[in-house]
Amino acid sequence: MSFIHDNFLLSNDQAVRLYHDYAKDEPILDFHNHLPPLEIASNRRFENLADAWLEADHYKWRAMRANGTPEELVSGSGDPKEKFLAWASTLPHTLGNPLYHWTHLELKRCLDIDTLLGPETAEEIWEQANEKFKGDDYTARGMLKRFQVETVCTTDDPALPTEHHQAIAQDSSVETQVFPTFRPDQSWGVKDAASFIQWIAQLQETSEITILDLSDYLEALAKRVNHFHSLGSRLSDHAFLQCFSEFPSEEETRKIFDHVIDGENASEEEAEKFGSFIMLYLCKLYKAKNWTMQIHLGALRNNSSRLMACFGPDAGGDSIGDFPQAEKMSVFLNKLEKEDALPKTIFYNVNPADNLTIATMLGNFQREIPGKMQFGSGWWHLDQRDGMLEQLKTLANIGLLSRFVGMLTDSRSFLSFPRHEYFRRILCNLLGEWMEEGFVPADFELIGDMAKRICFQNSRDYFEFEE
Repeated sequence: MSFIHDNFLLSNDQAVRLYHDYAKDEPILDFHNHLPPLEIASNRRFENLADAWLEADHYKWRAMRANGTPEELVSGSGDPKEKFLAWASTLPHTLGNPLYHWTHLELKRCLDIDTLLGPETAEEIWEQANEKFKGDDYTARGMLKRFQVETVCTTDDPALPTEHHQAIAQDSSVETQVFPTFRPDQSWGVKDAASFIQWIAQLQETSEITILDLSDYLEALAKRVNHFHSLGSRLSDHAFLQCFSEFPSEEETRKIFDHVIDGENASEEEAEKFGSFIMLYLCKLYKAKNWTMQIHLGALRNNSSRLMACFGPDAGGDSIGDFPQAEKMSVFLNKLEKEDALPKTIFYNVNPADNLTIATMLGNFQREIPGKMQFGSGWWHLDQRDGMLEQLKTLANIGLLSRFVGMLTDSRSFLSFPRHEYFRRILCNLLGEWMEEGFVPADFELIGDMAKRICFQNSRDYFEFEE
């Protein structure tokens, strides 16, 4: 039997029926990823499997480093085939890691290759895959069509141009809806005045507003929100160590802005206040436009100064942080609610120790909209079977699993859409086990309908994208 067979990860008859009859054939709404819009606009054709798999995949890079691979063949300028062979040599050592599952799901579902990858099979798979990439079904858009991807939401800096999204919107041959996501993390980066001033210069150019003071700055941010909305965007995205919780007056914020624009780095306290003010302002805009705010919480980034110096961020040098979350999260969400500025919100947690804390905190602010406050799918280091199971069980115990908006790839690769299948199998297996145990009713109409909605329809209803 193939490793990736029809009932892969499905441990009982109930799980098999739930997956095949209810979950398997649902379309995909991938509402958070890092796919480059340029590659969709240009319908990129990949030269080889290394380009498709290894260009920016810091998950694989971490595994390759752990296997002793020279950095030249990880993130460096090594020959693409040599990089692929290094990955093929690493993969057999990843048993138990989701990379082993993802890799073989992608080989089978994306490239119709049903062979275990390792040093002995690498040459054969390299040739087979590269031949496949010559066909139109294996371009960037071809992969979107292959996996019934109805909607894709990329991650986009509001200070940068959106010409690729504009080109996609005007191209009737793009069958998938492709929308930008407003990612303004640099908008409160006042601890580094030089970088902030550089970002302001970019924002001036794209917003066509001369930014001399705080009022100009807020106007420019609002204009970019409006622009993103006109392109179909209905989501923002943010990365926090902890939630902002020190809300200053506008006058105090104005003084901080003026000092930073003059080249003076903000202190930790000033940066906290400035970020709080900007987030409150942005949240009012999101709420008014019925957007969903995504918050990725608690990652400790760029731990290796060596990697940071030779490559920069997103090199695979990030890990789980252990920051206290409850009190700041409470202050932040309560402030937004009091100001009528709390939009639909998804929190993604990277520290499993905080699962119950975050899930219970979100329950305090549910209101009017079904599932308004979402405890998001297992993120980053928790994007694996145990991490996803714990997120699902926590949500079921604390909130409403039936209202969950489900899975996303959070990926830079067009070959990563089988991660939705991975999630769906894990979800259906959990529900099937519950049915077998008598933990939930043995009612396929009830349980199957919930599984089906979690796979697609809940997210379609929640985000309310325009057709």
